[in-house]
Amino acid sequence: MKLTYYDIRGVFGILPTPATSDASEWSTKNSVNLPEVEKLVRLMVDAKVDLIATTGTFGECATLTREELVSLVECVVQTNSRSRPVFAGVTTLNTRDTIALARQLIEVGADGLFVGRPMWLAMDDDAIVRYYEDIARAMPGVPLVVYDNPVAFKGKISPAAYLRLAKIPEVVASKHTGGPQLLADLDAVGDRIRILPLATAWLDAAQAFPDRAIAAWSGSVACAPKFNMALAHAILMKDWTRAKALSDEANWAEAAMFANGDLAAFMDYSIQIGHLRFKSAGLIDPGPPRPPYLFLPDTYRDGAIECGRRWKELENRTAARAA
Repeated sequence: MKLTYYDIRGVFGILPTPATSDASEWSTKNSVNLPEVEKLVRLMVDAKVDLIATTGTFGECATLTREELVSLVECVVQTNSRSRPVFAGVTTLNTRDTIALARQLIEVGADGLFVGRPMWLAMDDDAIVRYYEDIARAMPGVPLVVYDNPVAFKGKISPAAYLRLAKIPEVVASKHTGGPQLLADLDAVGDRIRILPLATAWLDAAQAFPDRAIAAWSGSVACAPKFNMALAHAILMKDWTRAKALSDEANWAEAAMFANGDLAAFMDYSIQIGHLRFKSAGLIDPGPPRPPYLFLPDTYRDGAIECGRRWKELENRTAARAA
């Protein structure tokens, strides 16, 4: 059965792509550590993360070869074994490559697509809407989650563009980076696109729109899946006191990786920071980053490691409370 807006509920967990020990070499043919991918997916299933997504920014859509990306998604799908929906991340530099890759990922069993837009040039509203219309026409009935990241894609999707995207039946949700536009976008799309705030910003959105903001995205599921699900449970049950305490803890953990609180600068190094925080959290071995995103200024290193350590602490606390 086709997934709809109403099926997007809870935690949209976006996974990193664990790398082999030689992944930082340009000559490496297959850099995806498939046993670690299997381990990661089993952790998500065991924690009951609601939806799984692959190959966003720190999932390294930009650094994987086509063959690696397809093998990764196939591994995720097979390990997940239809226990929850899988949205395969697909972002390329043009519409035709995106559609060709999307078709491969659906063929290997993905339930839907997590779709960024081409990054070479900025795209205005007309170009953004046409891009998603083309993908929907090429992939009729396949649910699409829009990737709205103003830094990565050189611009924010406007409320007016969201209203036009809401007319595309295949567009069921949007991964949103938050900020002052979050509530305006939630208000604009009504119950036609599920706007997904970052989990650390979920509480405010849920209190403002308790019947609409019933899902959020998380990249920290690879650090603390049980904690993320505890936060989701508190928000969905409208236990605002508990949700506030957990949300404050999540923001405390995430704050460590933003050097001087600078989100834009963090985005320049998010892949490298991700590898360090996932390793420090200790649930998986993320391996080294892939070229060309290999180097990280020292000013970010300690914060990335501390971020992972804090998530590990929160995950251990959650497990202890459940014992």
